[in-house]
Parts: sequence; C-alpha cells; structure tokens
Amino acid sequence: MITRKLEWILQEKLFQGKAIILIGARQVGKTTLLKQLLENQQNVLWLNADDLLVRTFLDDVSVEKYRTLFGNNKMVVVDEAQRIENIGLKSKLIIDNFPDIQLLLTGSSSFDLANKINEPLTGRKWEYTMFPLSFAEMVTSTNLLEEMKNLENRMIFGYYPDVVTHPENSNEILKMLSESYLYKDILEWERIKKPDKLVKLLQALSFQIGSEVSYSELGRTLSIDKVTIEKYIQLLEQMQVIFRLSSFSRNLRNELKNSKKIYFYDNGIRNILINNLSPLALRNDVGALWENFLVSERIKYNHYTKQYSNFYFWRTTLQQEIDLIEEKDGKITAYEFIWNQHRNVKFSKSFLQAYPESDFKVIQKENFFEILI
Repeated sequence: MITRKLEWILQEKLFQGKAIILIGARQVGKTTLLKQLLENQQNVLWLNADDLLVRTFLDDVSVEKYRTLFGNNKMVVVDEAQRIENIGLKSKLIIDNFPDIQLLLTGSSSFDLANKINEPLTGRKWEYTMFPLSFAEMVTSTNLLEEMKNLENRMIFGYYPDVVTHPENSNEILKMLSESYLYKDILEWERIKKPDKLVKLLQALSFQIGSEVSYSELGRTLSIDKVTIEKYIQLLEQMQVIFRLSSFSRNLRNELKNSKKIYFYDNGIRNILINNLSPLALRNDVGALWENFLVSERIKYNHYTKQYSNFYFWRTTLQQEIDLIEEKDGKITAYEFIWNQHRNVKFSKSFLQAYPESDFKVIQKENFFEILI
C-alpha cells in the first residue's frame, strides 16, 4: 500500500466540527485513501452517491430521516458527493444537527462540487485536492534510488495509481482513462454535444506542452469558436486534467504579459492522448516531457507541503525564456529544466538585471529530486 501525503493531513482534521472534502480527478485514489485512513475506525457509514437509492434517500432533507440513516455511526463518508442534489445545504444540515459525526465527502469534479458547497459550508469545511501519485510519495513507498531508476518509466506512463501498481497493464489502463472516463463528468453535466471536439482539443494541447497556447489558433484548427475553447480548457482544468501557467511580467517592456502555457497533471495521460508510449530514446519530445513532469511534480510537492506559491513562466518578445518562475512571500525562484546534460545553460541577462534578488536553479537528472522531496 502506497501511503499518500494527504493521509496525515486528513488525520489531524478529524472531529474538529467541520466537513472534510477531498477533490480530485477520477482514479487518483480518493476512495482508497479514505479507506486506508479509516481502516481502524469503528462505526463508519459509507454512502456511494453513484447509487440511485443513496441519492434518493438523501434527497429528502429531514433531520429525523438522517438520524435513522446514521444510527450509531460516528463517521459518514459520501463518495462521489457531487451527484447529490444541493449537497452543500445537506452537508450544512448534517454538521449543524449532528456535531458528534465526522462528515467526509469526495468529488471527482471540483467545478460542480465546489459550486454546490462553498457558500453553504463557509467556515464549516476543510477542502483538499488530491492528484495522481507524486514522486515524493513513491520515494516514501520504495526509496530514492529506486524511484530515480524508474524516472524514464514515470515520464512515459505517469503516476496514476492503477498504472503504478499494475505496470503490466499500463497501456490498457491509460487507454481506458483517456477514452472519456477521466472527463466523463464534463460530458454528462455540461451536455457537450460534440465530445470528439473535446478529445481533439486535448490532443492538440498534448502537442503544445511547454509552448505558448493561442485559443484563437486552437479554435481555427479544431473549427471551434474561441469562447468554447476557453470554456473547455477551464472545465478540463477544474477537473484536474490540465493546468495553466500565466506569463510572469513585472519590470521589462518586452516581457510577454498575457500568454499562457498548458500542462497535464500526468505524463501518461498526455502520452496516451497522442498514442505515443515509446521509450525516450525513440522520441523527439523528451524535453517537453521532462518539463511537464517537473512542473506538475513541483506543484504537487508545494500543495502537499502547504507551500503556497504562485507559478509562472517567463518569456520576452526576443525569445528569452525561463521554464518556471515560483513566487512565494515576495521571493522569486527561477528554474531551468535541462534534460540534455551537454547543453550549455545561461540564464537571461535581462532577467538577472530586472530581478537581481531572485534565486536561479538549473534542474537536471542528477539533482531534480532536490525540489520534489
């Protein structure tokens, strides 16, 4: 069993009078984490909101009915809670009327669950995001040397738990995830009429990791208007499939100010979308894979260690660039990610002059673990 970083965080929040909400993409291990967290707990009621009977029962907002349902249980878990109508108001009722019960909710769609929960549960919830497995979690599960040996495999197949624990079925598992399962909530709730356009958008984004993304250009390529492109990207981001980095701009006139890059939370999903699970030696996109891997892993690390940073990339109209800018408490750290050890690395003089108090780090295969554990 691979211990997740969130386990001890959630353990500390139990029975503090607030609901615990666990958000994340499908198949990242939310249910498994809660089962592991509560395996030694007594009197736990599990409710799966995918079950129509559960949804029907909870639709009747009645304190007496809930008291009968809960019985002597001191913990109530609602899995896939976003499927419960007005789940926020019902959760508020449970918290206010059953102070001795710990309520835990999981949701695979942050945009839906959060919209239904934020206002009713203001001041009554702890909310956490869960990602696919991280480099740090795998180091804890195995050891640093073992995980460094597996680096190429992780860059190709990613960190979804089922992929990591069943490597012999990696291709099949990734194929299943990529064929709408990972984002089926969008297809169901947003009633997207042409789901093939969503898949083609993901494929187009897969080829552009590490590059600036133009919504207008994507729209022309896919025959979709710019507004719809932006909406799809926002939904995919809220589902924790992709994430955006904005350009960093403070001092220089020629800095790009409104550009964006888009990355995937998992390399395996990115690779299966373009149907390329070839070894690194046979690929021409190793630099992009390395960048996607490090940016996503750094974001996971900061999230789980509660280091609240802002992330950007930096580029000028003269094509000067830095892969990742991390800003925390006014302190700027610039990262350059290098896969090719023979490449000569020089940080932009313009950036050095404009931001002289910044830290600069070159991240290569020999030292990448230093920013991830």
